[in-house]
Amino acid sequence: MKLEPQWVAGFVDGEGCFHVSINPHKEMTSGYQVLPEFTVVQHKRDVQVLYALKEYFGCGVVRINHGDRMAYRVRGIDHLLQIIIPFFIKHSLKTKKNVEFKKFRQVLLLMEKQRHLSSDGIEEIRQIINQMNSKNTLR
Repeated sequence: MKLEPQWVAGFVDGEGCFHVSINPHKEMTSGYQVLPEFTVVQHKRDVQVLYALKEYFGCGVVRINHGDRMAYRVRGIDHLLQIIIPFFIKHSLKTKKNVEFKKFRQVLLLMEKQRHLSSDGIEEIRQIINQMNSKNTLR
C-alpha cells in the first residue's frame, strides 16, 4: 500500500493521537519519567493501514491495543524528533489536533534540551501537557 503525505496527514488528523504522560520513577534524576507517544489506532480488520504507516515513517511498532483494536506507536525520542515532528511541520494537521501536536512538539524540544531531568523541567512539561488533555495530567 503506497501512502501519500497529504493522505497520511488527513488520516492522522482523524485517527491519530499525540500523548505525553509523566510517571513517578524513583530511578530517574527528577523522580519522574516523561513518556511521549504518537499513536494511531484501528480495528484489526484495517491493520494493513497501520503497517503501511510503519513502513511509510520507517519507525515505530504495530501492536494489539485493546480487544480487537491495533495500534501503530512511535515512542523513541529520536524517531519522534527526527521523523514524526518534521513530517507534521511540513504537512500540517487541519483540525484542533494541530494545537495538540504543537504542544507535543514543545515537550519533545524540552526533552531534547534535557529539561525532563530536572524538577523545574518536569513542572514546565506538566504545565504543557495539562493544556493538552485532562487525561494526561499527573494527579
